Amino acid sequence: MTRYLVVPQWQGSPSSRAMQLLDGAHAIAGDLPRSATTVLDVPMEAGEAQGSGIHRLSSLRRVHDMVADALDDDHEPVLTIGGDCGIALAPIAHAVRRTPGLAVVWIDAHPDLNTPDSSPSGAFAGMVLRAVLGDGDAGLVIDAGTVAPGRVVIAGARSFDEAELEAVEAMGIAALTVDALRDPDALADAVAATGADAVYIHIDVDVLDPAEVVGNAHPEPFGVTVSELTASVSQLRARVPLVGSSLAGYSPASAATATDDLGAILRVVGALA
Repeated sequence: MTRYLVVPQWQGSPSSRAMQLLDGAHAIAGDLPRSATTVLDVPMEAGEAQGSGIHRLSSLRRVHDMVADALDDDHEPVLTIGGDCGIALAPIAHAVRRTPGLAVVWIDAHPDLNTPDSSPSGAFAGMVLRAVLGDGDAGLVIDAGTVAPGRVVIAGARSFDEAELEAVEAMGIAALTVDALRDPDALADAVAATGADAVYIHIDVDVLDPAEVVGNAHPEPFGVTVSELTASVSQLRARVPLVGSSLAGYSPASAATATDDLGAILRVVGALA
């Protein structure tokens, strides 16, 4: 049975609506099986950058350690739910320790490949995948070489900073467009081409078209539909074992509207679980 770890972290987000990520995480948690769900008590303080170029670094490190501790004894797949995309770092590190030949699939409107030096916002959510690849702050990074760029697949991204475009090209990272994802086999084919033994899937809800989910602090037009996303994930899972996953970025406009998108969100949860 899938275990759910809910991490209402907001400190990694660059959005003025970052605090609404808490409402989104708690709304999702309310529809998960209680016996299989753990909700972490994320500290509310913003934290300090500590000269790192990463806003709120001290709080992000603290939450990262909390997530790592919560995953420590798990040997079955865990679906980690945010909060911002920074919640994926510790689960990916946990998954790759168990399965060294792991592929990481990053399904997001943004590739999150900035470094502290290249980031225009200083928000860790835009640096997470780069940290997965070993480039980042010492307290928020996976050792370089642990996840090879050749085993990373970015899917659905359509808003790149210049430094991120350069990173994709320089590292040889596979990137599937939204149009490619309309073929439900495309994602599975891309992962199979990496030669990976298993896969970790991260999804930011902003990969979806804004018409699909209203509670999105970073809407980017021309995204995938829920049906296209879930079909791609289902086809991938049918061909490659899933060892972990995460879902982030649900940011409703208010606590009162937090349940408005749950039908769509829970379809994505179901595809991962």
